[in-house]
Amino acid sequence: MFEMHWPWLLLLAPLPLVMAFIPAKKRIEAALRVPFYQHASQLEQHSKLGINKRPAKLLALWLIWICCLFAATNPQWVGEPTSMPSSGRDLLMAVDISGSMEQTDMAIAGRRVTRLMAVKKVIGDFVVRRNSDRMGLILFGAQAYLQAPLTYDRKTVNQLLQEAQIGFAGRETAIGDAIGLAVKRLRDRPDASRVLVLLTDGANTAGQLSPDKATELAQQAKIKIYTIAFGAESMEVPGIFGSRTVNPSRDLDEPTMVNIAEKTGGKYFRARNLEELDNIHRELDRLEPIEMETETFRPVQTLFYWPLAIAFLLSLLLACLHVWQGRAARVEHA
Repeated sequence: MFEMHWPWLLLLAPLPLVMAFIPAKKRIEAALRVPFYQHASQLEQHSKLGINKRPAKLLALWLIWICCLFAATNPQWVGEPTSMPSSGRDLLMAVDISGSMEQTDMAIAGRRVTRLMAVKKVIGDFVVRRNSDRMGLILFGAQAYLQAPLTYDRKTVNQLLQEAQIGFAGRETAIGDAIGLAVKRLRDRPDASRVLVLLTDGANTAGQLSPDKATELAQQAKIKIYTIAFGAESMEVPGIFGSRTVNPSRDLDEPTMVNIAEKTGGKYFRARNLEELDNIHRELDRLEPIEMETETFRPVQTLFYWPLAIAFLLSLLLACLHVWQGRAARVEHA
């Protein structure tokens, strides 16, 4: 439907008629000083429009005035109401990008890759699948940062995840600060909608907030936390006397991760490879969605530039006509 934001401005349409009631003596005192006024008045005197064509000029001036007023009312075309997703959760992803995430104990298509690259692939697919959820992204290392606030724009969330690099937030791990930041962003959301998925491959080694204290805050805010411990348990590395088997996840603090999940009503997962991580996120896909209030919006397209363009073209046409008349007048008097 068509709407005008300030339709009362059209009441100013008769304003130019007020000039007809102003005494001629007062009209001589110009409000503006125009350097080329004398030249313009001479053009008016020598105008070839004549008396017969003067109404056409007045009509053009009136059209310019009306078009400018119409543009000032801010005309808009309001589209049909569109409903936003009416069910889903507010899912905040907290992803570890500390120095340990550059460990190459993961494989994609038979090629060794870092843990962060594997996480980008699996979590990226997970984010894209969450059609009804509002997604957000926290990246944490020695500090925790909100990389993407809760939004339905899953494509942007995925892009920001793919652009993350190890070292952006420091090389240590601040699990407590990441949970604390999530609490701050989720505490004002509906009770059953507060969900945090925390993925890390290590233990809390930095930050101002301990994991235990952060978990208490999450409990008070009724935030459910799903924790994912990521990293292989065995890896072959070359040595002086041949290859040897090591545990690249020896620093992983599983008891803390289990404690966080149990106290907040979530669940703890252990992902040793890409397939297990993918299965975990597919299990998270099956979480029961909650009902949220239906949100609707109506797309609005502004139209002010159309009457403004007409006014500009008419003004340009009158200006060109005056220039042409001036040249014709000079030729006639020559």
